Amino acid sequence: MTKFSGHESFACRYAWLPKAYRELAGDPDAFADEDRAMVQLGVGKNMVRSIRFWVEVMGVAVPTAGRSFELTPFGRAVLAEDGFDPYLEDARTLWLLHWNISTYKDPLFAWQFLLFSWPFGELTRSEALTALRREAQRLNAIHSDVTLGIHLDVFLHTYIAPRTTKVTAEQSLDSPLAELELLHQVGERRADGSGRREPSYAFRRESKPEVTKAVFEYCLDDYWRRYKKSDATITFRDAAIAPSSVGQVFKLPEDDVRSRLDTYVLTDSAAPFRYQPSAVQGLIFRRDHGAHDFLAAVYAQEADYA
Repeated sequence: MTKFSGHESFACRYAWLPKAYRELAGDPDAFADEDRAMVQLGVGKNMVRSIRFWVEVMGVAVPTAGRSFELTPFGRAVLAEDGFDPYLEDARTLWLLHWNISTYKDPLFAWQFLLFSWPFGELTRSEALTALRREAQRLNAIHSDVTLGIHLDVFLHTYIAPRTTKVTAEQSLDSPLAELELLHQVGERRADGSGRREPSYAFRRESKPEVTKAVFEYCLDDYWRRYKKSDATITFRDAAIAPSSVGQVFKLPEDDVRSRLDTYVLTDSAAPFRYQPSAVQGLIFRRDHGAHDFLAAVYAQEADYA
């Protein structure tokens, strides 16, 4: 079921996931009593609910019986005290969190539409809100402009850092995913029907060396297991332009995806994939490596694209 709310109007903040992980590692019922969670986390009740939302949507924990949570293998591997990145200091972790949000099983409406269906090179808030309203009506999911506007603002605040030079103790009002610079302001335009000007944004559609080879492979494997589980092969389109594909989630140009896949054409048998290019539709094959740990591979070497 598509989600339009649950974030309580807050984008995820820097300290939230590490704090929530530590609480849940000590007590799976840490969020069951909101008043106690407010004290433990040092935030208000709406923020407790927002943290609970982001913990689930970002793949750190899943709800179980009652109001308990169970930490995921991803959450434990990354955020444990001896994990790969317990304080979100590694950009590779941020790309993986962006992947988790964008491919969440109950899609976040703004993410699903703006990442996979937005047809233009740029967007303004008013244009995007009009389009979200139209799409919600098409899906018979009628929501007020207030609800849609809040949801859209959470999307924008997730990827656009506030314009301020003031640094707080948490850095803290910013979303960590703003560091990715996936969405950036490119100018201003007049809002429809008014003289008011508003920011115009565009996705950074370019090769991204910071999306390392191992990050690309982790996400390609995850896409395959979740969306094409019964298929022996997947196509170039599945990797580059399909909804929830690696290319679309990370806004990689098709040529960049193709060049990444080309490394699997003549690669040695240690590579997890093999690619068969074609003038019509290239095919990707798995190599049988048993329990290849794609997540550990992400952090196994320095973060340079090879």
